[in-house]
Amino acid sequence: MNASPLPPLNLLIAAPRGFCAGVDRAIRIVELTIEKFGPPVYVRHEIVHNKYVVDDLKAKGAIFVEELDEVPDGVPVVFSAHGVPKAVPAKAVERGLNFLDATCPLVSKVHRQAERLVKGGQHILFIGHRGHPEVIGTFGQVPEGAITLIETVDDAETIAVPDGVPLAFLSQTTLSVDDTAEIIAAVRRRFPEIVAPDSEDICYATSNRQGAVKAIAERCDAMLVIGAPNSSNSLRLVEVAERSGVKARLIQRASEIDFAWLEGVATLGITAGASAPEILVREVVDLLGTRFAVSETEAATVTENMLFKLPRALVA
Repeated sequence: MNASPLPPLNLLIAAPRGFCAGVDRAIRIVELTIEKFGPPVYVRHEIVHNKYVVDDLKAKGAIFVEELDEVPDGVPVVFSAHGVPKAVPAKAVERGLNFLDATCPLVSKVHRQAERLVKGGQHILFIGHRGHPEVIGTFGQVPEGAITLIETVDDAETIAVPDGVPLAFLSQTTLSVDDTAEIIAAVRRRFPEIVAPDSEDICYATSNRQGAVKAIAERCDAMLVIGAPNSSNSLRLVEVAERSGVKARLIQRASEIDFAWLEGVATLGITAGASAPEILVREVVDLLGTRFAVSETEAATVTENMLFKLPRALVA
């Protein structure tokens, strides 16, 4: 057999990667809403943070808007997987809009915890990224002033809290596991009596994807993370790779691969954020195959079998 004229490249593909149960459910809600009611179906905010997914749903009849005021009367509207403040569905009810909530059930769990804690008289320290839709949605579950945002360890060490009010903490579901652990440790040192969540807030998919990157990082010379620049969990995968000692880049599509950056790379790790479909992983592998003699290995750490139910209105 003749040797390939292309230089060799080992691909080590992390598993689990890509879509999680919450993303699968959110996308399916939009698709089923279009099937049931016909286009157009409006979606408040990107259903998930991925341009490929959004464009695919646009082609099927979805129209994406940022505010409910942009939704005309008489058409269905879907709320994104990131969750929305309580004022949004309340406004939809006031207008008589037919709405479906695609909020990830694990985000909804955090919402309910926030409500219970505040109702019980506790002030919440919320670990998350300012301006992220999930953070905005969680803050919007409780009265203004009931939550204080913490983004860094420095915040945890210096943040002012109400005097004499019992404290609890919650977190965004798509954070860095390691960063969040450091912040929580600082919060506990400063406020020993603070109440922790009933269970881990960072979702299983975020933890699993970060763990899969850590598992392969030491065997890689570089890593590509497929995901959107506004995807929190995808950005965290880049950070995890870099902290594990491997250079890493975020790309949305195969067309963004910088082949000069791959010079000298013998083993390339590949993963995908929780809102990136597997078709984009295959697209990247296929393009690499035009420039390298690719050998591909999947490195699995855990098996995911989570499944979230669809709204009754769509499956009845």
